[in-house]
Amino acid sequence: MNHLDYLFGLEQFGIKFGLDNIRAILEGLDHPERDFRSIHVAGTNGKGSVTAMVETGLRAAGYRTGRYTSPHLINLHERFAIDGRAIDDDTMVAAIGEVRRVVESLLRNGVLEVQPTFFEVTTAVAFELFRRSQIGFAVVEVGLGGRLDATNVLSPVACAITSIAFDHQLYLGSTLREIALEKAGIIKPGVPVVVGTLPAEALAAIAEVARTRTAPVVQASLSDIAGKAIALRGEHQRINAAVALRLLATIDRQGFPIPDAARRAALADTEWPGRIDLRTLQDGRRLLMDAAHNSAGAEALALYLRQAAIRPPLVFAAMRDKDIDGMLRPLLREVDRLIVTRATNPRSAEPAQLAHVAGAITTSVPIDIEPSLPHALERAWNNAPLVLVAGSIFLLGDVMQHLGLHW
Repeated sequence: MNHLDYLFGLEQFGIKFGLDNIRAILEGLDHPERDFRSIHVAGTNGKGSVTAMVETGLRAAGYRTGRYTSPHLINLHERFAIDGRAIDDDTMVAAIGEVRRVVESLLRNGVLEVQPTFFEVTTAVAFELFRRSQIGFAVVEVGLGGRLDATNVLSPVACAITSIAFDHQLYLGSTLREIALEKAGIIKPGVPVVVGTLPAEALAAIAEVARTRTAPVVQASLSDIAGKAIALRGEHQRINAAVALRLLATIDRQGFPIPDAARRAALADTEWPGRIDLRTLQDGRRLLMDAAHNSAGAEALALYLRQAAIRPPLVFAAMRDKDIDGMLRPLLREVDRLIVTRATNPRSAEPAQLAHVAGAITTSVPIDIEPSLPHALERAWNNAPLVLVAGSIFLLGDVMQHLGLHW
């Protein structure tokens, strides 16, 4: 079995919280995560955007950077960026091979009792790639939660919690306080944590954890970005930009200079596909893509549509374990038609079920069921020159592959 098949074969083991596996793997690799400085970013929404902005700012300041994010849109190598560019396939496969060798040795020796998960191995691959690339700073996005996420083996210079909202309640808890405590698990003793605009109970929980670890809490504010140009679209990106700026300022105060020009570049030069991402195809048709994979993300997208005064048809798919009602309610107020379809991911909800949920929300928006994604897109474009695609990052990846769009 080749190394890529090996890695994707680990997806069958699903999600498993805990740090024992990743710690054993990293020890077997002689701790690549200790060979670079890191910035650790958690949050319900916005963590990928903040990761991208901070990495852009560090790179503009002259540091050699690594960026680790998840999931990918089209290709696995998107998750691993060196100096802003996705790693090449040969380099990535070589690192996967080294991690695989260590994992198989640990399994034979009984150090690992079970196969590690896809995300655990992918995280180890990221850190091995960063060591091999001799980076100065890695900006690392938490996968899920924080406290028991595989990335939480880092000793960062600074960390951030961008937002707290309901998502993944099965794993993270059913209240905002419980979710916040899980995400606050990334806070390390004495390490500053930058926070975005958070609900009061979530902020209180994070502050409690920070106090026990003597970690300064730095509150980002929209006033931080007054008069500054932000490349990423949407009102929600303004607070993300404020978090990124506060993170860069915090890094600067830790003794790693980030000049003003680099901070401006972090906001003005960042590209982050799939987040209110507007594309024009060669034939003139237009496509607006946004993951909007939970209710808070859907509310942010709905606000953008309202402020932009556009009512496009929506092509929608979502994973079965998501709050589909919470996602559709805000969006159905701002679109003129809904076409439900499915993503190729096996967790994708059945279109008929999506239509049933939508039908209970509205009687004024026409609803079409089109399981074939290409047919769903064509049906939408038959109604308008601009089509919105939302509901899952996996759906966005399928759309980009179908249309031949680049990351």
